[in-house]
Amino acid sequence: MKSQRYEYRKFVLGAIAFFIVMAYVVRLAFLQLGDSNYKESADMNAFLNKVIYPSRGVIYDRKGELLVYNQPAYDVMVVLREVKNLDTLDLCNSLGITRQYFDERMAYLKDPMRNPGYSTYTQQLFLGQLPTEEFSYFQEKMFQYTGFYVRKRSIRQYSGPNAAHILGDVAEVSQREIDKDDYYAPGDYIGKQGVERSYEEMLRGEKGVEVLLRDSRGRIRGSYKDGEYDVDPVAGKDLTLSIDLELQKLGERLMENKLGSIVAIEPSTGEILCMVSSPTYDPRFLEGKYRGKRMLMMGRDPNKPLINRAIQGVYPPGSTFKTSQGLTLLQEGIINPSTSYSCSGGFRFKGMKVGCHAHGSPIPLEPALATSCNAYFCWGLYYMLSNRSDYTDIQDAMTRWKDYMVSMGFGYKLGVDLPGESRGFIPNAGYYDSAYKGSWNPLSVISISIGQGEVTLTPLQIANLGATIANRGHYVTPHIVKEINGEPLHDSLLVEHRTMVDRKWYDNIVRGMRQAVTGGTCRGANSALYEVCGKTGTAQNRGRDHSAFMGFAPMNDPKIAIAVYVENGGFGATYGVPIGALMMEQYLTDSLSEASQARANEIQKRVIVDTSTDYIWDLDI
Repeated sequence: MKSQRYEYRKFVLGAIAFFIVMAYVVRLAFLQLGDSNYKESADMNAFLNKVIYPSRGVIYDRKGELLVYNQPAYDVMVVLREVKNLDTLDLCNSLGITRQYFDERMAYLKDPMRNPGYSTYTQQLFLGQLPTEEFSYFQEKMFQYTGFYVRKRSIRQYSGPNAAHILGDVAEVSQREIDKDDYYAPGDYIGKQGVERSYEEMLRGEKGVEVLLRDSRGRIRGSYKDGEYDVDPVAGKDLTLSIDLELQKLGERLMENKLGSIVAIEPSTGEILCMVSSPTYDPRFLEGKYRGKRMLMMGRDPNKPLINRAIQGVYPPGSTFKTSQGLTLLQEGIINPSTSYSCSGGFRFKGMKVGCHAHGSPIPLEPALATSCNAYFCWGLYYMLSNRSDYTDIQDAMTRWKDYMVSMGFGYKLGVDLPGESRGFIPNAGYYDSAYKGSWNPLSVISISIGQGEVTLTPLQIANLGATIANRGHYVTPHIVKEINGEPLHDSLLVEHRTMVDRKWYDNIVRGMRQAVTGGTCRGANSALYEVCGKTGTAQNRGRDHSAFMGFAPMNDPKIAIAVYVENGGFGATYGVPIGALMMEQYLTDSLSEASQARANEIQKRVIVDTSTDYIWDLDI
């Protein structure tokens, strides 16, 4: 019996030993054949895949003026496993960095929580964008720093201080961006703002790879198989923008020490001729290693220079909005061109009063536009919302009104090819039902008829309204890029949008805007060289009113539509009209007359608020 027990144990122990051995065999087979980690580690010891960065596409204005180009720079890379006998102090002196920076950077690279995918075998970015002059000094001593390498690349250079909000900038990629697109690796650069961001995939090109062979000690011995497995980089595509650099420069001059925006559009194409946001900044501020510090400083500026007010600022459009109201009322049959309304110092009805300046009364539509009569458009909206023969109730009438506004490009993003566009706000019936708990009437919302109340637009939307009127009823999606690699944009990108208003009614609005220039509120925009059509806007505000202007020229062959919006600028004729007039003259004649140049200098010197960003050059702050 005892012998049988021992015999049984012998088989059990033998079976256990067999299974243990087989488990090790299976595991070893998996590690060698199924798990790629060990193969990758071996490859890392034998090969170095050196990334070759493509040249990023350059950027021009519509006349071929160079706006953004590339300059050579160098990234200092480190393979942590190879770092031996490092003279840290000497390295820091060679690179012009502090010991604190060295310690902090090394700690970051070794922290898998902050640096996902960390490996001692792979190259990590230690210091980026080393300029040529600093690299030359470092290169002479690099043989002393085992494990440190140099990667050649290019950095963005901006030809001048203009168009920062349009151009944007390039900076090191974030982990979120890496997770979103596997093209990027830690240490890569990506467009962060402006066209650098919106056209990133076209500008960046495609990376190349050079496969280098290592010896047993990790030293580079040359190209693997004479470059058989190397991949050449593909350069990024060049962009030609639609902006006119000289027009952009003038706009930025005129908006110095003022808050607001100027947007000009070519009506027939939707091409944006200039896009000024004030305050602005020099795009060269964000070049190189001081970018983060300067971004932080501008982010703390109460004037918010990083905001592109042209597409992100939302404002009450004021009386520029009356043109859209006239079109709606004509199309709906609420008025005809000869319909007149009285104005006794404004709109007065059932205890409601909306003030107006002195002018003739009663007047029809075109003089009402020329004199910017508030009462006329208040009466028009009142009769539309009170109409029960054409609309079942006020909600139905309000919905119809909103549909017209949306068809004119309000209340939603226009789809401009720049990041961060705001939609503005156009109220609908549901909004007022909620705000007034279902109990509201035409007088409750009468202020929207003159571009006040809940209505807000971006300066781009106001300029687009001018382009729509110039085209007599349609607009092309506004865009900032004109050509890609010398080829025009595909027709599918140039979407034409028609409004709900028949073309014939636009002629009445055009004539009213022309009268505003020849004898109305826009007289300061009149020119003997071409026929200007315009509409002022004075938008009420908690402080001083905003000054606005919307117009186009020439009247019968429009080449430019423009919107000017100056925060706290007062009447539309104070800032909006003269700035708009100067901008149109510059574009249509390619220069300013001597008198206009003097006027431009005078406007440039006017100060509403100090918008200087020169402080960010002080690196000691």
